[in-house]
Amino acid sequence: MSGPKKRKNIPAAIIKNNYRDKNQYLAELEIQEGDERLVPDSVFSCLDTEQNRFVDAVNIRHRLNEGLLKFGGHVDDGVRLFERGKGIGTQMVALARKECRNLGIERVLMVCNRDNIASAKTILKNGGILENETEDDGEMMQRYWISLK
Repeated sequence: MSGPKKRKNIPAAIIKNNYRDKNQYLAELEIQEGDERLVPDSVFSCLDTEQNRFVDAVNIRHRLNEGLLKFGGHVDDGVRLFERGKGIGTQMVALARKECRNLGIERVLMVCNRDNIASAKTILKNGGILENETEDDGEMMQRYWISLK
């Protein structure tokens, strides 16, 4: 099973629906019930009120299936290109950790491309410990665990 396709640090949850229809987009943003392929998830966004635009989104998967255990993880975070380097991702992952704790998750898996140094730093700042690296469609992915105990 191959992992998510390469993208520019955008959680798949925020691009999976038609964003042009705001009501439908919001209604379908989160998966309430899962199946073998999809799991229940929640999406949280960071809004820059001065610019009136989203600068970060974090997707929290409530549980892992086989594919997410290998290549996806519990938390997927993405910061808007021109907002990177300001600590927004680190803060959003910290908030995601709290939400994971509320969901009863004791260990959070986060996965990033080995070449994505900024994501690795964000994960490490939130207590991530590198477990291993795996290959997915020719890309090396790093798997980090964050203990919430």
